[in-house]
Amino acid sequence: MRMAFVNRDREPAPGRGRVPARGRGLVRSLLAVGCGALPALAFPAPGLWWWAYLALVPWLLLIRTAPGARRAGLDGWLGGAGFVLAVHHWLLPSLHVFLLPIAALLGLLWLPWGWLVRSLLGGVPSPQRAAAALLAVPSGWLLIELVRSWEGLGGPWGLLGASQWEVPAALRLASVGGVWLVSLLVVAANTAVVLLVAVPGLRAVGVAGLAACALVAGTAAWGVGAPREAGTVRVALVQPGVFDGPDGAERRFARAEELTRSLAGQRLDLVIWGESGVGADPAGRPELAARLTALARAVDAPLLVNVDARGADRPGIFKSAVLVGPAGLTGQRYDKMRLVPFGEYVPARGVLGWVTSFGEAAREDRRRGTEPVVMTLPAAEGAAGLRIGPLICFESAFPDMSRRLVKDGAGLLVVQSATSTFQESWAPAQHASLAALRAAETGRPVAHATLTGISAVYGPDGRRIGPVLGTDASAVAVRELPLSTATTGYVRWGDWPLYGALVVVGAVCAAEGAGALRRPASAPRAPRARTARGSAGRRAR
Repeated sequence: MRMAFVNRDREPAPGRGRVPARGRGLVRSLLAVGCGALPALAFPAPGLWWWAYLALVPWLLLIRTAPGARRAGLDGWLGGAGFVLAVHHWLLPSLHVFLLPIAALLGLLWLPWGWLVRSLLGGVPSPQRAAAALLAVPSGWLLIELVRSWEGLGGPWGLLGASQWEVPAALRLASVGGVWLVSLLVVAANTAVVLLVAVPGLRAVGVAGLAACALVAGTAAWGVGAPREAGTVRVALVQPGVFDGPDGAERRFARAEELTRSLAGQRLDLVIWGESGVGADPAGRPELAARLTALARAVDAPLLVNVDARGADRPGIFKSAVLVGPAGLTGQRYDKMRLVPFGEYVPARGVLGWVTSFGEAAREDRRRGTEPVVMTLPAAEGAAGLRIGPLICFESAFPDMSRRLVKDGAGLLVVQSATSTFQESWAPAQHASLAALRAAETGRPVAHATLTGISAVYGPDGRRIGPVLGTDASAVAVRELPLSTATTGYVRWGDWPLYGALVVVGAVCAAEGAGALRRPASAPRAPRARTARGSAGRRAR
């Protein structure tokens, strides 16, 4: 029996339809790029979270009307390039024109997704094929997010589910299946809307799809409880702000010292500095270690600083989180493991090293850490013995890293960041929002402290606590965060939505292949009849 959801639409045979004019093809290509860019409005800074549930509809409608599989793949590719350009447009000051070929290369990930969408939604799909689309189209999108989440391709920045960081129901959903489950729901809702508005005979399937999405979200909102609180921790975020000029680093350090001393007497458990706040390794600079120790002693709390410098007893430059207590260096250090491509290292520097002549690519590659580290706060009053899991900047985008730290015993996640290059862009707000998802996924509070950018803290349910320190702030913020020892579904079961997506897409591909094998071979086309004019012309030649 022929599989019900095999697409029977065929590309027009030669001679049966005219090839579209070049102008129409160009207009459609530009439209695909524009449709792919639309979801960017759901992310901060615009923050139109509700738009995510409709943003893919124009793109899906365009792909389903493609005249053939080749055009559908092209619509997917160009739309993917538009998505990458729009979500990462703030990288232009660093990458300049190189952002265009990078977007084009990453956009190729959406090419097979275009084929999948047209196969399941093109023409007049059967009810079975439409029902399959509600699972397969979101699953295909999720596999794209999985592949582009690899560090070498830029990491998991701009995952569609991350646009829902302010929505309580989405945060509860993230606690069950991570940001992946949220992305799955968002794309499923878009697919159901397409069925509702574009295929009159299948509106019941579209309504059923929307109802199922609402049921899943409602179950998460009311059926999954927030993590139970178990004590509190009082932290301070130190954000010195932007200091330009040749002596900017020293003036910024002096400002951070000044802000930290102002915290004396506030009964703190931890003081957090942003990324690259210290320009030399205190392990090899006794005078610097003494200055930091004096600060910790002045506020009677450990100080978590971030060092961007050559190691005192090892070659190369590391970005490291270093814990300093009132009694001196604690010996607890975490070296950043996942580095920003071009920003902190140049992939294949022997081939691409010339890019350092443009933009702000790294002149020298940073070295990588080898393993995550969970630190224990030194004995003192308050949160003595609390274990913290440090992440450095870009690493807060990776769900697996925070999950690993919590499984290793971290009760508080700390993100040290700096966005000085991108202060006036959407990047600081997007980066700060990621901490909300990591908190919801793990059931642990997250403190996001920046040297420059947006500093914010989130409780174990993912909700922000207190106002943020904005990009124009040079100040400190003291926040009391609830702790929790609960284990979320995501920490317990991991990335199960990704495994489910692999199964669904694999099943659809197998069914499509089986349908193609059962389809009878096309009869050979009869040769054209020769005309007298054609024969005479050939004889003349």
